[in-house]
Amino acid sequence: MSPHQTDRHHFDRQIVYARPVFILLALLAVLEQPPSHELRRSVSFLIAYLIVSLLVTQLERLLRKRSWHLPLVCDLFALGYFIYISPSTVPVWFPFMFICYAGGIRWGLGLTVPLAGALSLVLVLRTAGRGEMDWMRVVAWLGLLAGTFVGGVGLAYLGDLNRRFAVQIDFFSRINATMQVDQGLAESLRLFLEELATTFSAEEALLLYRDTDLERIFLWRLKAGESERLVPESMPLSRTDGFLLDDMDAAICWNSLTGPGSGFGWDRRDGKVIKNLPRLPGPAQQELKVQSLLTVAFDQEGQASGRIFLLNGRKSFQKQDLAWLERVAAHVSPALENIFLLRHLRARAIEAERSRIARDLHDGILQTLLSIEIQLDVLRRRVPTAPDQAVSGLASLQQTVKNEGAELRQTVTDLRPLRVQSADLVDLMRGFAERYRNESTIALDLLIDSAELRASDRVCREIFQIYREALNNIKKHAKASHVVVKLSQDDSRLVLVVDDNGEGFSFAGRFTGDELDRLRLGPISIKERARTVGGVLTVESNPGHGARLTIEVPLG
Repeated sequence: MSPHQTDRHHFDRQIVYARPVFILLALLAVLEQPPSHELRRSVSFLIAYLIVSLLVTQLERLLRKRSWHLPLVCDLFALGYFIYISPSTVPVWFPFMFICYAGGIRWGLGLTVPLAGALSLVLVLRTAGRGEMDWMRVVAWLGLLAGTFVGGVGLAYLGDLNRRFAVQIDFFSRINATMQVDQGLAESLRLFLEELATTFSAEEALLLYRDTDLERIFLWRLKAGESERLVPESMPLSRTDGFLLDDMDAAICWNSLTGPGSGFGWDRRDGKVIKNLPRLPGPAQQELKVQSLLTVAFDQEGQASGRIFLLNGRKSFQKQDLAWLERVAAHVSPALENIFLLRHLRARAIEAERSRIARDLHDGILQTLLSIEIQLDVLRRRVPTAPDQAVSGLASLQQTVKNEGAELRQTVTDLRPLRVQSADLVDLMRGFAERYRNESTIALDLLIDSAELRASDRVCREIFQIYREALNNIKKHAKASHVVVKLSQDDSRLVLVVDDNGEGFSFAGRFTGDELDRLRLGPISIKERARTVGGVLTVESNPGHGARLTIEVPLG
């Protein structure tokens, strides 16, 4: 059962359990009346009604998977009959209050208030008709009418609050379901904008995001009913005022942009009304074909970074629509921030990985091929005069090509997706360590305190990738002679430590992954791999004396 279905059942159960409580109160009020034929009939009816309501609670529990509930019209008919047979008005007030409360939940305030007014008038007329009130006491009669009505409306309002709360939880549950990182940015935004367009009955929904790092504005547009993958439009920051408006803290509605227009809005920081509402420039209005719009800003890192637009509503937008969209933006801002941040980190990781591959190819196989070309030219010149030296040189070149081919194959193998299970991690690490010792002059000590790891396969895969990449980086760049790798675990965490005696990084000191990000230092791909499994990276560097990488991944 989804979360929003659970909330709906919760409010339906409120009605189911409130019914026998109000009936019991009415029964107690009836028993306070003097004995009469009407009293006996009322008691019999209320006892039967109470038994039915208790049976309904059990029936609702049995049939809750089918979303079954007793129609409120049945209670309305029961109230009408009880008004007819009750010896006094006082006991009737309790089922009347129940009807108002349940009506607020099921039907909303708009339908329940007129119903409460009609029932209040019936109750007062019945009181007057039975002679329980002096017709000359008009003030008292009006007071009773007003009190009964206000009490009914108050309970209807409480019920309506519950109903609206359920609707909001339902909507936020659907929104949360759209903002899933594993769906990717494009699909998450498509589902989010589709939900907004449907909920607000708009022809089109837009999301604009200002990426200060790339100095671009990205625009995602979705027309109602479309299901194609969204591809953002990219624009320069010079168009910020045109699309993001000149006041990022303004929540704005324009129901008409013709002439002076018709609209309203307020500052989201203090709620003060904005008298001179910002407008979209004419070119932007024409490009987006705007007739009416709602727009609010969303935050990233505590600052307004983009806007959500709803264009061309099928009916005029109201103030409550703008306030509701503002709450939606506040609710989804953290999720949007996470998705955009992940997108940014992935782009940086991809860029760093491409740079690493390009650097490895340039410093490795390409330099070797250039050397082979030069040596082949020298040997070609020696063939006529010194064939024996040429043969010996060709044999050496053949071995060089063979070695480079093996290294290139290993590079390609390392680039392939790796399947690592927790049961295999220790064996894979030991196998890679043995190959590492054979292929380099670096002494490697691999210390593992347990052959059985409790980490998930995903964590083990990333730990192995970090381990392999760290050792390859040391072999190529650190100029180290000795490396110590330690893998340990306790009840709460898995810890990988890679310690070498090489040249270290260009910086000195001890830094976390977040601090390295701010300084734009450290191994980018290792930082991102640690983050994907919720790990914490710490780098200690002493230039000329080595470096230590520590990755701590929480378990559980």
